[in-house]
Amino acid sequence: MKTLLLSATLALGLLGLAPAGHAAGKLEVKIVTVMGRNWSVAPDPEKPGYWRAMRDWNNFDPFGSPARLRTVQAMAAFKAATGCTAIYSSMYQTIAGDVLTQLSCPAGD
Repeated sequence: MKTLLLSATLALGLLGLAPAGHAAGKLEVKIVTVMGRNWSVAPDPEKPGYWRAMRDWNNFDPFGSPARLRTVQAMAAFKAATGCTAIYSSMYQTIAGDVLTQLSCPAGD
């Protein structure tokens, strides 16, 4: 239950990033689980063409899933949420730990 509440909070946090002219209802946030951690993935409203992934902090649980590289998890989260592959050369992380990247989608999408 705590994980669901935290995931919902993260998703709402992404919605709060929308600029004033961007309707919050248009921002689609997907929550996926990668390697035991929940990620919220959505298009970044501040940087067109980029997607943002936010990892939950697992309530700072020291007995939770083992730590894994954030970049590896983020790439898997983008793939799970969108079906597209993250472009590694465009990927960067913010000081808050969010991961932003451009996506490469199959020709049929």
